[in-house]
Amino acid sequence: MVGAVAMLAAVFTGTATSTAGAAEAGSAGATAGGWTCPGTAVPPGYVITAFNRSGCNGSGSWLHEPARDGIWTCTYSPVVAGYVITGYIRSGCDGIGSWQHKLARDGIWTCGGSPVVAGYVITNYIKNGCDGVGSWYHQLVRNGIWTCPYSPIPAGYRSTTYDANGCSGLGAWLTVRV
Repeated sequence: MVGAVAMLAAVFTGTATSTAGAAEAGSAGATAGGWTCPGTAVPPGYVITAFNRSGCNGSGSWLHEPARDGIWTCTYSPVVAGYVITGYIRSGCDGIGSWQHKLARDGIWTCGGSPVVAGYVITNYIKNGCDGVGSWYHQLVRNGIWTCPYSPIPAGYRSTTYDANGCSGLGAWLTVRV
């Protein structure tokens, strides 16, 4: 009850408690960045960048930060639109794994499980890339590009000829403008 009164007083007086303090105390309220407890939604445009096992009364707490090119995030972090996953460290983020997020660009290698940004296709594969997760090469779609299995084919293009040796032996399809 005292906590609820203090929260209402903070809202009405314009003072606020820190998000770190809220996370340590066990609050699961939504915040725009900062430390939060399990179950708190990640705000749009934000990612999870750190995990504190002892936060939120032993439930663990998560640090939310705005997405930016090259940021390392924890496993379970959302991937913000326009970004791809380009690196993986198994021991990162207090042992749960870290993933590097970068803005999509032509000719970028991504980790398995990364989204494919609209207008891009997957054109190559390395089985052991990304610390064993597998890596996929993303390129802007164009007439006559060879695409790997599971690559999206953007509107206005179609797959035609098949080459069993493409994409490091996974097979590839010639993608042409319709």
